[in-house]
Amino acid sequence: MSILDQPSSSSQLSSSSVAGGGMTRRQAWGLFWLLAAALIAWLVFAVWPAWLNAILISKKAFVSAILNGVTLAGLYFLVASGFTLIFGLMRNVNLAHGSLYLLGAYIGYEVANRTGYWLLGVAAGFIVLAAVGIVMQIFVFRRLEGDDLRQTLVSIGISIVAADLMLAVWAGGTYQIAVPEWLDGALTLPVITAVRSNGASVFLTYPLYRLVVLAAAIVIGVGLWLMLNKTRVGMMIRAGVDDRAMLSASGVNVHAVFAIVFAVGAGLAGFAGVVGGSALSVAPGEDIRYLLASLVVVIVGGMGSISGAAIGALLIGLAEQIGLVYFPTYGIVLTFVIMVVALAVRPQGIMGKAR
Repeated sequence: MSILDQPSSSSQLSSSSVAGGGMTRRQAWGLFWLLAAALIAWLVFAVWPAWLNAILISKKAFVSAILNGVTLAGLYFLVASGFTLIFGLMRNVNLAHGSLYLLGAYIGYEVANRTGYWLLGVAAGFIVLAAVGIVMQIFVFRRLEGDDLRQTLVSIGISIVAADLMLAVWAGGTYQIAVPEWLDGALTLPVITAVRSNGASVFLTYPLYRLVVLAAAIVIGVGLWLMLNKTRVGMMIRAGVDDRAMLSASGVNVHAVFAIVFAVGAGLAGFAGVVGGSALSVAPGEDIRYLLASLVVVIVGGMGSISGAAIGALLIGLAEQIGLVYFPTYGIVLTFVIMVVALAVRPQGIMGKAR
């Protein structure tokens, strides 16, 4: 056999076989997804024995914790997707991102409360915060390009001032954004949690709104991925990050492109604020909570990666909710354990690129 007939790289060898055995990589992934589907089917349709209910409290508690974790991950992704555009992709250290979330929630509350239309509140949260993002990019971050330390200090100052202004306007109370009737109520899921003595199955009910939040996160995530990877605009954004001078020399207004990206990221934070304020609540301190969540999600998933942000949000959301049910005292530690392990094993993040 000539050298031209031999495999050209180790990746070709690994794709054709795994560890010298007979199973290909495609077959290994097929087996993995088959086992995952079997596990999901068992969780949905099986009636748990008494000993398993004793260990995991109950099937209803366990499945509810999983669903709460997945839907919370959807909310975290909505916030972190904007953060990964600004911080992970554009390398603008915007530690006022949590303040954008909280301001969007307050604006959405005021608009929805005064007009009676929840969708107007959602639109206002996105549009107003997108405008705020453009102002911040032009007057703050454009002047501090490439200076991470100054960006950090200035954005921290902005977050402190914004928190005090919001406290002065809306005081320290807790607000709840009312969702419309068509999003209220619960949905019966095809998940059997128990069987009555007469043989009838008991199905799980779950809030409809949280499932809508998850669906919105999936749609937005797919849209952002397609925009960044399959469109001309996404190509210009990625080119501007890698080589700004070359993109500018080709006739593209780099500052306009970056302002649009910053606006989209800030608008997503405002949108998530209204959505999160409808699912949970709006109160002082939520800005810090969602800033930390966004940082952890981006670090774990990989800077600048939409798919990485989705994976990171899913891991953090599940860890928080499962920890809340089964390890209430130490549940918060699980989030940082995941971050430490990710940094130790893969410092660039799960889907991040080595630099």
